[in-house]
Amino acid sequence: MDAKFEKPYNPQDTEARIYAAWENSGYFNPDNLPDGKSKKPFTIMMPPPNATGVLHMGHALFLALQDIMIRYKRMRGYAALWLPGTDHAAIATQSKVEKDIQKAEGKSRHDLGREEFMRRAEAFVEESRETIRGQVRGMGSSCDWSREAFTLDEPRNRAVRRQFKDMYDAGLIYRGNRIVNWDPKGQTTISDDEIVHEERKAKLYTFRYSSDFPISIATTRPETKIGDVAVAVHPDDTRYKEYVGKEYALTFCDMPIRIQVIADTAVDPTFGTGALGVTPAHSQIDWEMGERHNLEHPQVINEYAKMEAPGSRLHGKKVAEAREMVVEWLKSEGLLEKEEELTQNIATAERTGGIIEPLPKLQWFIDVEKPIKERGNKTLKELLLEPVQDGRIQILPEHFNKTYFNWIENLRPWCISRQIWYGHRVPVWYRGEEVTVGEAPAGEGWVQDEDTLDTWFSSGLWTFSTLGWPDEMPDLARFHPTDVLETGHDILFFWVARMILMTQFALGDIPFKTIYLHGIVRDAKGQKFSKSLGNGIDPVEVANKFGADAVRMALVVGNTPGTDTRMSEDKIKAYKLFANKLWNVSRFIFENTEGADMIAPLIESDELLVRELDTILADVALDLDAYRIYMGAEKLYHYVWDRLAAEILEESKAILGSHDTPSTASPEAVVSRKAVLLTLLSRSLRALHPYMPFVTEEIWSSHPERKDFLMVASWPTT
Repeated sequence: MDAKFEKPYNPQDTEARIYAAWENSGYFNPDNLPDGKSKKPFTIMMPPPNATGVLHMGHALFLALQDIMIRYKRMRGYAALWLPGTDHAAIATQSKVEKDIQKAEGKSRHDLGREEFMRRAEAFVEESRETIRGQVRGMGSSCDWSREAFTLDEPRNRAVRRQFKDMYDAGLIYRGNRIVNWDPKGQTTISDDEIVHEERKAKLYTFRYSSDFPISIATTRPETKIGDVAVAVHPDDTRYKEYVGKEYALTFCDMPIRIQVIADTAVDPTFGTGALGVTPAHSQIDWEMGERHNLEHPQVINEYAKMEAPGSRLHGKKVAEAREMVVEWLKSEGLLEKEEELTQNIATAERTGGIIEPLPKLQWFIDVEKPIKERGNKTLKELLLEPVQDGRIQILPEHFNKTYFNWIENLRPWCISRQIWYGHRVPVWYRGEEVTVGEAPAGEGWVQDEDTLDTWFSSGLWTFSTLGWPDEMPDLARFHPTDVLETGHDILFFWVARMILMTQFALGDIPFKTIYLHGIVRDAKGQKFSKSLGNGIDPVEVANKFGADAVRMALVVGNTPGTDTRMSEDKIKAYKLFANKLWNVSRFIFENTEGADMIAPLIESDELLVRELDTILADVALDLDAYRIYMGAEKLYHYVWDRLAAEILEESKAILGSHDTPSTASPEAVVSRKAVLLTLLSRSLRALHPYMPFVTEEIWSSHPERKDFLMVASWPTT
């Protein structure tokens, strides 16, 4: 028996050594597997972590799930490619770098200039990426580092420029004025997923614009009413039918306004008074209503969240101050009818904390309703819906289909421009009235657009830009469409849907066949991990303490797709004990089977033990093929702990005997039992390897069946 089994299993002395050996073997690259190029491909693109910090438990979960899928398929004979990478996370990175510079030097990015700021940002990102690489390795991730990608590297730059030009030429990308999410602190547009909704106390005010206006309205933002152009009521609301179509010239808090009464089915007749003051410039819903009714959209709040109201007492005031002034004016004029306190979800910018202002801005957009000639005159909306509707893309769990369809059906034009410096610069150049798109033009006098692109634009190309597109590369033909996208359900719309959109346009194909959505990792009480609660668990720290195998098992056991999971150090510690149990089982078997004949004929009772395990392993294979990761883990855990360790090994002690208690079994039974123990261990190690790669590989290195790494051994089949 190998002397290492005389000591308890120590992941701290094992995992880094084993990972280095795996990586040096080249087997993470499917091209280096035996007959790899003739094997059927299986592909997963790693959702690129933001290059702004360190991994958290959510990252650890997706790394564990995806590595299990990849290791299983590799052992089943597939050319399994798991391509790693990182996301430049434009707004998050710029915000972090700006804060660091301000804190250290008291300077802004404008003090440094664009070129120097970009140099600082790139240096910060490269350092962060190196940290993330080390942490991904620490979780045992068997990804192909030779193909590593970054959403802001030169190959992705070329892909972004090509996709932008192709969509521009197809008439899908345009520049126009529309309502956007504007962050007054960050001075940029932001995407929906960069918004954090905070519950705050607010007041709902019910009032009339003037004493002779016939309809009362209710709002939480009376300061915006100087920008109202209409009052909307439901067409079936009998209370207001006589007023529909009429116009009123009024003065509201010093500002002349003209209000027409319109009927629109978007109005909820049960909310407030059933009448809605329409402010097209400062509400997405009102903007769309304004377009339907051909209304003007005067802007009364500027980019710094201050009032634009020349001649009014509100001019230049901050929004909150203006709100109080309008309420005081309403009271003084006897127009305020009711004041109610309520709880409201306020949209704030994730990175700056600024309260989002919906503002009309000149931005770059993608049209999702325009027919595309090259795609059979289908719109991007249709191209998003079809592959999920016809089953080419399967979402797990299935109930997210309804959520996906609802989101797509209500999809608005996608704002893709950002007023920041770090990121893919909009590939458009101007010279007088001339405009060129795609690649930088030759000649003097050209000026590039100042804006950068939404991060989701470049990450939407992830599955195919990482395989060589827009060039015709062997990887693209071989590994695309990819097989699985495994990610959090919270970015189903922000990233997943955009990958489908971009791939359908660029390739006329789907980006992946299965979408596996995991939930949020919470603490033992079911609360979200947060700094304020101090309940966070650092996956790197607990992996160093208990071993990465224990963290992986704790994350996947009992974790069904789409549902949140609870995590605690006690749960991780329990699977550290399981790793110890597997180690001790292996020590007993090796200690008692030296010199065993593994091809010796088995007696009937031992054959039944093999068949019993084969039945379990067949079920586990079905689970893994159907992405029921958690079920396979539970079956293997209970077999090793409850059956192999607790029953079969105890029975074997009597059959094999010891120095103190000689065996009373026949020689044939002893030979058979030694062979079957090694067989059961071999099959258990191979089945457990995708889940617990480090401890299984370390044990396998001492198994008489070993010819190569366990990671390239065959999955145990009957």
